[in-house]
Amino acid sequence: MVPKYEEMMLPVLQELADGGTRGGQDVASAVAKKMAVSEEDLQQILPSGGQTVFQNREAWAATYLAKAGLIARPERGYLKITERGLAVLKQNPEKIDNEFLRRFKEFQDFKAKTPAESTNDSTPQEDLEKGFQGIGASVRDEIIERLHEVNPTRFEQIVIDVLVAMGYGGSHEDAAKAVGKSGDEGVDGVINEDRLGLDTIYIQAKRWKANIGRPDVQSFVGALSGRHANKGIFITTSAFTNEAMDYVKTLREKVILIDGERLASLMFEFNVGVATESTYHVKRIDTDYFLSI
Repeated sequence: MVPKYEEMMLPVLQELADGGTRGGQDVASAVAKKMAVSEEDLQQILPSGGQTVFQNREAWAATYLAKAGLIARPERGYLKITERGLAVLKQNPEKIDNEFLRRFKEFQDFKAKTPAESTNDSTPQEDLEKGFQGIGASVRDEIIERLHEVNPTRFEQIVIDVLVAMGYGGSHEDAAKAVGKSGDEGVDGVINEDRLGLDTIYIQAKRWKANIGRPDVQSFVGALSGRHANKGIFITTSAFTNEAMDYVKTLREKVILIDGERLASLMFEFNVGVATESTYHVKRIDTDYFLSI
């Protein structure tokens, strides 16, 4: 488990105890070793993919220490303990956390300008990303509910919208050539794999609540064979049984199974049936800007 950012505060300060100027990356590596953080934990990435969880928490630990005046940043990417920081270490504190730092007015002023944290286990950026993920999960759940409410024809059109948004087919005019046709022999739609139409993908779309089993998938594969096709996508609002998923792994044809959860995620990712309500830009200091010429 990656240590909490408050748990890193004392180790960061201790690494600077000799009074020298240390590179931030060097301090982070030393703290990771001191706290016996496993390689697996060091590789954990934030949901946004911007940096690792450990890097994020260590950076916030250093930021909070700096806000309390215990360390300074003499130049880009470097840290140095202050006289106040050395005085704190002489007290041999068992731990340093936000409550400890509140004894310093500079830190009090800093916290007064920031919103209350939901937990001391995570950094403000982690809290923001967790909130974003929570909203996303709620929206995806509602997408699935709405998909169950639309009629079959509308559902097939939504499927085409998703595939076109992902880059298949080019335009809606070119994308769906056989959507909703009667006597379609197990195929609900046809879409080009690319804008040039170099290959064709056949689509089966089922707005079902019951799970899709192997027989339904086999029927779709049979329809592909009847058209001498080797690529297909089976999409449903429900889920696929284990037997169905194991079956497609054995096929010569390339058949992709997309269940309700994955379809909702694709709709969310490619902005199909959803709209952006608010945009927040998380900014950081551009240290290069402040470098002297």
